[in-house]
Amino acid sequence: MNPHLAPVEVPDPAALTHVQRLCDIPSPYTSGPEADALFEAAMAESNAWHAQRSPLFRALFDDVPEAPAPTVGAHTRTPLLHANFFKRHEVLSIPRDEVFLHLTSSGTTGQKSQMFYDRWTIRSAQRMVARIFDHYGWITPDQPVNYLLYSYEPAPQLRLGTSFTDNYLCDFAPAHHTTHALRHTGSGHAFDVHGCIDALRRYAEEDRPVRILGFPAFLHFTLERMRAAGIPPLELPPGSLVVLGGGWKGHADQQIAKADFYDEVTGQLGIPPERIRDTYGSVEHCVPYVECSHHRLHVPVWSRAAIRDTRTLQPLPYGQPGYLHLVSPYITSVPAHSVVMGDLASLHPGDDCPCDLTTPWFTIHGRAGVSRNRSCAVAAAELLKGMS
Repeated sequence: MNPHLAPVEVPDPAALTHVQRLCDIPSPYTSGPEADALFEAAMAESNAWHAQRSPLFRALFDDVPEAPAPTVGAHTRTPLLHANFFKRHEVLSIPRDEVFLHLTSSGTTGQKSQMFYDRWTIRSAQRMVARIFDHYGWITPDQPVNYLLYSYEPAPQLRLGTSFTDNYLCDFAPAHHTTHALRHTGSGHAFDVHGCIDALRRYAEEDRPVRILGFPAFLHFTLERMRAAGIPPLELPPGSLVVLGGGWKGHADQQIAKADFYDEVTGQLGIPPERIRDTYGSVEHCVPYVECSHHRLHVPVWSRAAIRDTRTLQPLPYGQPGYLHLVSPYITSVPAHSVVMGDLASLHPGDDCPCDLTTPWFTIHGRAGVSRNRSCAVAAAELLKGMS
């Protein structure tokens, strides 16, 4: 068994019985009345946990109720916080000596979300990722692969969530060789486009799969540079996989339609579309959302999603765009179990997707408004300036 699939115990089994049961569900896209009832019971436990340990959440919980997200349950009200709140405040529901991991959301400058995780929270989130990778058959302990990571090369004191995530994803297949696109220079990071091209050409000649992980804008820029240099299309070995994350934020002027981008990857690297998947996640909400084979971001059993009106924060019906509101009881370290993201999205019923998953799925339409807040992708995109 992959170690990330191993059991992990909640901090207080008596107080978090239903949280444990929910997060122990092995099939990531389980749905139905029993799963919904268990989720609502787990959210009630999570509310009580944070209300007892966080004066902020207790004050929110005792305040005038706002309408709950329709997918959370009819009887469990969960106050929400905006993700931007964590860029300005450090709020914990555990003593600091129980912090197992500390990550931030932004690059070298700008406002940073300071997120703290106890062992249960980060291990639970990692187990969710492992179960989704296992669901799609992407855990291959007997098949070494070459990695091209479009993320930050590890460096002393680097606590960026994207770097942590991409390096963690390398645990699902042994690394024969690894190339980082954003190389550490000693004083920061620089995008090494020529190193990426050299790695792809070298990997195409080897008889082992390639896994490309990280920011899509950098992969797109690499492929553009290859075309400009007259480099013919490559054929990466069978079993190669592209798992993207971080979006195009901060570099929207070069963003192309998702279908066109996937066609570009298939045409220049020989990777079939079903082996190209985008993801969604953040340090404020670590539950993984991974595209299905039809490229829809289905909501896993451990969370629920709703869309809220950008003016009133009232829940919206399927198909209407608004703020993405994500809810999950898994987190015990910070009262971030009900977070409104800065992204505009729309939610759709599971049967609107032709894949065999039955849970709802959402589409990201972009960032809401113009803000000084920066994400990892914003900071990373600045490394592209002057290179096109």
